[in-house]
Amino acid sequence: MKFRFLIFTCSIFLISLYSCTSKEEKAKKIEADKKVRTKEDDKADSLLIAYDPKKGDQWIANFVQNLHKKSGFNGNMLVARKGKILYEKAIGWADYLHRDSLKITSEFELASITKTFTGVAIMQLVETGKLKLTDDVKKFYPNFPYDGITIELLLSHRSGMMNYVYFIDDIWRKEKRNMKKGVSNQEVMEVIASKKPNPYTKPNRLFHYNNSNFMVLGAIIEKVTGQRYSQYMMEHVFKPAGLKNTHVYSTSEYEKIPVDVVGHDRNNFKYSVAQNFLDGPVGDKGIYSTLHDLVLFDKYLKNGRLLSKKSLDSAYVGRNKPVNGHFNYGYGWRMFDGKGMDKVVYHTGWWHGFRHIYIRDLDKDIVVIFLGNLTNGSLMHLDDLFKYLKMPIIRKGAYSGSGSLPGSDED
Repeated sequence: MKFRFLIFTCSIFLISLYSCTSKEEKAKKIEADKKVRTKEDDKADSLLIAYDPKKGDQWIANFVQNLHKKSGFNGNMLVARKGKILYEKAIGWADYLHRDSLKITSEFELASITKTFTGVAIMQLVETGKLKLTDDVKKFYPNFPYDGITIELLLSHRSGMMNYVYFIDDIWRKEKRNMKKGVSNQEVMEVIASKKPNPYTKPNRLFHYNNSNFMVLGAIIEKVTGQRYSQYMMEHVFKPAGLKNTHVYSTSEYEKIPVDVVGHDRNNFKYSVAQNFLDGPVGDKGIYSTLHDLVLFDKYLKNGRLLSKKSLDSAYVGRNKPVNGHFNYGYGWRMFDGKGMDKVVYHTGWWHGFRHIYIRDLDKDIVVIFLGNLTNGSLMHLDDLFKYLKMPIIRKGAYSGSGSLPGSDED
């Protein structure tokens, strides 16, 4: 009798275990199926990025022309609302030296807008159980010289790390290393482990924006997945979202970056910026994309193709003390929100002759993109556009001190 009861009990346990396993597998299959593209996806995407210049918003057209003439904006821009492009324009030079004009399909180095993509990749790995927000960097890199730095602190710029860009630049110059060959994320991690540069402050003490946070996240993505950052992003982010003109280009993988848009520095076209060893690390920068692909990125974030709503909601929560009451930083996104105001997530970018802003008003379903390849102050003059679109005024006076980087190459 006892033997029969034991068999019965074991059978119930196995059926229950099989049932749970089946549910988990079914859930994983449903999630995987959501990320498989269809012909309907391609058709819908084509309609989304379709634009008839004859029907372009004339007010925005005049604003952009004025921004170009009076403030020197040189680049590509787009405004979309509720799934329709209101206006788009490629204006100026892709490469002033060769007098090549920009095209609406031109790929730009996204600079720090890359961080939004890296944040998505990290949250994907959290969803699949390969990472936890509470994981310490030392779990993946035992020789990492700092204690108490977690994934979450890196995502929200609260690690207290120094900026590797200046540290590596200083070492490479002092030691007369190859200034053309790109350094990889793994090599930067090795240098940090051996040189042990002093941190800026203690972990989780305050918000201190710098590129080290997302360079380390890029390295962790490579360590956890066994893939290069470029491979993971292509397979799990770019392809599922139909981003056909978005790539990761690193000088550690490419001798010459295969794009035609050149960054121009110092407020005029005399200084075109050549890629060097600092264009090797990725995750903090290194993704190249187009206006239309960024519109699609917005779409596939909203419809759950890339991340669950729970993960997105978590990413869009400010993890720092708000500056000026409304400006904050979540997991890879700057944000503007407050009582009775639109929820806006965005990111700026400034690197080696490129300067951008990518804004997503989640409440009004508006996307505003300015990708510039001349680093002047033109993007500080968008207030009238925001007012016209009835959006919050982003950027101007947003940050100060360690949180404000309107005059550096790391925002």
